[in-house]
Amino acid sequence: MIKNDAAHEKQLREGYTTGSAATAAAMAAVRGLFGCEIPDKITIPLPVKGTLDVPVALVERDNKTIRAAVIKDGGDDPDATHGHEIHAVLEMFPGQELQIELNGGKGVGRVTLPGLPVAVGEAAINPAPRKQIIAGVLDELARIAPDFCGRLKITIEVPQGEAIAKETMNARLGILGGISILGTQGIVRPYSHASWKASIAQSLNVARASGIEEIIFTTGRRSEQFYLEHFTDTPQIGIIQAADFFKFSMQQARLKKMRKVRWAIFIGKLVKHAMGFPYTHAKDWAIDFNQLADWCTELGLSEELTKKIRAAITARHIYEMVPEKSRKAFIRMLVRYACENARRFSGNSEVAPEICVEYILFDFEGRILYANN
Repeated sequence: MIKNDAAHEKQLREGYTTGSAATAAAMAAVRGLFGCEIPDKITIPLPVKGTLDVPVALVERDNKTIRAAVIKDGGDDPDATHGHEIHAVLEMFPGQELQIELNGGKGVGRVTLPGLPVAVGEAAINPAPRKQIIAGVLDELARIAPDFCGRLKITIEVPQGEAIAKETMNARLGILGGISILGTQGIVRPYSHASWKASIAQSLNVARASGIEEIIFTTGRRSEQFYLEHFTDTPQIGIIQAADFFKFSMQQARLKKMRKVRWAIFIGKLVKHAMGFPYTHAKDWAIDFNQLADWCTELGLSEELTKKIRAAITARHIYEMVPEKSRKAFIRMLVRYACENARRFSGNSEVAPEICVEYILFDFEGRILYANN
């Protein structure tokens, strides 16, 4: 057993995302709209697979609308939204066919700048929770009102959303007026740095003990999922979620005498690896867009374009701005810098030769944009 600071920690309690809270509120409101009994907890679908029971705090009628509320619970890894109310307001209109209209109201931000997964002008309800909310509402309708025809208007509200947003990066990202409704998995799985690092080290121990000399680090569940979809023969013990721990993971890979490391990654984390951030969480290390613009100047991109890059808000936004003919060169440049930093972080060792480092870059649909294997 590896001894570490996490050994004495209590079992950390999971929570649920703002997307799951909004889904539960919307489903409870559907029940209220059709006069059904409201349970203390409602079972919601998760974005990937499975279900989750979420407590319902309130369901009430106001003239033609039904309002339901759920208290956001971040578990033992609370964020700025923990303990706050997430509301869904439903209104029904006559029609010949079923239509569901989903929007954001009070306390839900509006997107004002490009480069995010939500279009400019729309409510900041990300694609995964948007699908989750609609799927939950459809499930409820199929169960309690299968013959319903008409337009169902769903408005997600966060009464304290504008104040909460001041504790987030939303304004810098061009999301104004409130928070974002987020959650690719639907569940918040808390972690401490110590326990996550211990997990990385232990996973490398297991892999090395099994004779594996080539390890795949991923930055999260999605990058792991996409990697396994493309490289189906990858052994499970050979793939490790390194999350934001770039430097630590490379140090441990060298310590465990790994011959090769391959990073499965998205554009934002790749930029941070290229910039040499030892830890890549957005709250701790922000992308230097001026430096990125300087690099683009060296690639021969126009002064007009590099000026726009300096004012960008996300790495994804910059990637989309780079002309298609220059994107491969742009990615190769980032990978070159990232590989240099990865090898630098792994350090010198008398017991192991220099590690070979490779990168697999995915887009947000899971397509491979670059592979230097």
